[in-house]
Amino acid sequence: MIPAFPVYLFDLDGTIMDSARDICGAIQDVLAAKGRVDVSDVFLHRYIGRHLLDLFLDIGFEHAAIEPMIVHYRKIYPERKHSSTSVFPGVREMLAQLGGRKSTATTKGTPTTAAILEQFGLRSYFDHVQGTDGFPAKPEPDVILRSIEIFQAAPEDCLLVGDAPADMEAGRRAGVRTCAVRWGYGDPAEMARWEPDYWIDNPRELIVSSTSPA
Repeated sequence: MIPAFPVYLFDLDGTIMDSARDICGAIQDVLAAKGRVDVSDVFLHRYIGRHLLDLFLDIGFEHAAIEPMIVHYRKIYPERKHSSTSVFPGVREMLAQLGGRKSTATTKGTPTTAAILEQFGLRSYFDHVQGTDGFPAKPEPDVILRSIEIFQAAPEDCLLVGDAPADMEAGRRAGVRTCAVRWGYGDPAEMARWEPDYWIDNPRELIVSSTSPA
């Protein structure tokens, strides 16, 4: 059983939202404009939650070409209006019943994150919304540390919930406890390298009756 925590920090894509089709579709549109139509959804899944710079570098683009590609993505992704995105089953119910204060820890920017949570009726479950705004993306710990600062919390009182190796690494570097979810897009074997404190297969497993902190 996972004990109750005073603070919960949630990754967004692959943890709360099943957003792969919109993310991968927008990336593939950007790549198609550059003549690349050979990058599959399966390949792109492993990069969800990481900065686009990592992806574009890994598939052979030069730094000089990447910034305009990121600008292109940030223009067309919102235009999809998250029409192929949904909340993972059980997540809404989990958020409604889970105690403690809650924030996000996502590679998306804060305004985009807040808008998505609002669109899907989840914003009210979060005491704070934190995206990656002008600082390094996960696996750097900055987005986690920002919420800890906002909440004036001790790292050991926080649980990071995520689906990707970058989440687990960032959590370790921030000094928080980590919970790896198996319903997202991350490779469980890669997540296991960072020795998550907890593993769950269903959002209900995060809900506990105890109110005492870990």
